[in-house]
Amino acid sequence: MGIGCFGAFDSCKAKSRNPPADEIATNNVKQFSYNSLRSATRNFHSDNKIGGGGFGVVYKGVLRDDTHVAIKSLSAESKQGTIEFLTEINMISRIRHPNLVQLVGCCVEDGKRILVYEYLNNNSLAHALLGSRGKQVELDWATRASICRGTASGLAFLHDEAEPRIVHRDIKASNVLLDGNFDPKIGDFGLARLFPDNVTHISTRVAGTVGYLAPEYALLGQLTKKVDVYSFGVLMLEVISCRSSSKSAFGEELLSLVEWAWKLKDEERLLDLVDPDLTDYPDDEVMRFITVALFCTQAVSNQRPSMSQVVEMLSTTVKLNVRLLTEPGIYRRQSSSNGGGGKSLETAKSGGKQAGNPFVTSSPQVTSSYTSVSQMFPR
Repeated sequence: MGIGCFGAFDSCKAKSRNPPADEIATNNVKQFSYNSLRSATRNFHSDNKIGGGGFGVVYKGVLRDDTHVAIKSLSAESKQGTIEFLTEINMISRIRHPNLVQLVGCCVEDGKRILVYEYLNNNSLAHALLGSRGKQVELDWATRASICRGTASGLAFLHDEAEPRIVHRDIKASNVLLDGNFDPKIGDFGLARLFPDNVTHISTRVAGTVGYLAPEYALLGQLTKKVDVYSFGVLMLEVISCRSSSKSAFGEELLSLVEWAWKLKDEERLLDLVDPDLTDYPDDEVMRFITVALFCTQAVSNQRPSMSQVVEMLSTTVKLNVRLLTEPGIYRRQSSSNGGGGKSLETAKSGGKQAGNPFVTSSPQVTSSYTSVSQMFPR
């Protein structure tokens, strides 16, 4: 199991004469000195680097009491002062759920801002499933299904139950971490609250994860919970196919992962999406998971289900009316040869007529067959 407790350091007061900073920080979050974290990471040695992204670099650290932690040195400049920053950190630390990475400490010292998280043994989903072939872990269908359900549960909690409500903005395989039992935990939630808007998603684009971006967010900056829903749908397709949405292209048309899934749906070949190394799986359940992913990635945001509805759809034997699906939206950058680095929104090509407004349904009566639904959620 990943280690979730933090070391028995004496609390290090922030270098500020303002008493509220200490009181705020010691409510829920332990403050570490910079020297203690530098020692825990062997001076932030490259051998201890275990990840990185738009917000900063993550190092594995070992505290003086032998507790293993993940230490994130933030590279972006916060829009807030020390007290405001610690207030936000304190708020984030109170958000607890089995499928969210626990924040256990921080360091705010001499302009340095560092977060200390529980350490998870199996790194990220990107490392375990989408990394180089020599480093990939063989995950059976039951484990992959559990990862999808757990991630959905964590997102639903952030959207509907956490205080304050949080839209993650950057759901991707590298932000889904895995503990010793391969149970998923979402990382970096709440960090968007600490930095200017352009830090979160612009750095994400620079990092090359365009494949996860909901088109309305990438093109128009429209941020709603449905942005996370779209990204989660892409993530599910990655888990099922073992292919990266940002690195893979399919067929002669060089389709994106979402486009490829839609094409396979039209050709009634959805199971061709499944990772060829995954040989033992229930066809009906896999078909249902892929269909749910397609509901999540529809072009019109208000036609996507909520994450709470997704949890229900993935956790029970539900009836999904595939005829209600509309085409997915695809955000892509136009190359300079096609008009000078512009942006475009496309829909995947469908062989049939576009459906009307979709409704996501779940049958209260569990059945063993994959048939149509009997009850609908309004948009």
